[in-house]
Amino acid sequence: MRIAAIDRVRLIFTLFDVDRTGYLEAEDFELMAARVVAVATESGDAAKTAMLAAFRHYWTALVTGLDTDHDGRVSFEEYAACVLSPERFDAAITDFAEALATLGDPDGDGLIERRVFVALMTAIGFERANIDALFEAFGPSEDDQITVSVWITGIKDYYRPEKTGIAGDHLVGGLL
Repeated sequence: MRIAAIDRVRLIFTLFDVDRTGYLEAEDFELMAARVVAVATESGDAAKTAMLAAFRHYWTALVTGLDTDHDGRVSFEEYAACVLSPERFDAAITDFAEALATLGDPDGDGLIERRVFVALMTAIGFERANIDALFEAFGPSEDDQITVSVWITGIKDYYRPEKTGIAGDHLVGGLL
């Protein structure tokens, strides 16, 4: 298993453990979803609803696929298993990536402005310097925008253990 993939998973686990219990629980995903949707002030209700549904889908996929002791929560050890078989979670990750990118494109032009990207990524809990490094790695246009498709691909790549030297490694810091 690649160290970069474990570092990425550890970071996401830490961010998703919103209440800092050391476990992922349904409430963590509700809290995170509410934070993300709250900063998407320019997005419509359909995009916000899709984002909430994507967070719930992600949680359901995790608890169904990884909760080996059936306690209704997911430990880091259980969560790390998603690195071993990411294909089991492709649908949930794709749903999440598409919903987040759509939320980031409130005018539907296929482009995400840095300020919207920063707001969403900050709501998730990433550090500002890492967010800016990621945005730069995505190759923004002269108008300081990235495409929806680039962000979707970047999110999906983040969860692929065989991927190394990816833009998403900027979120972890020190990997590139």
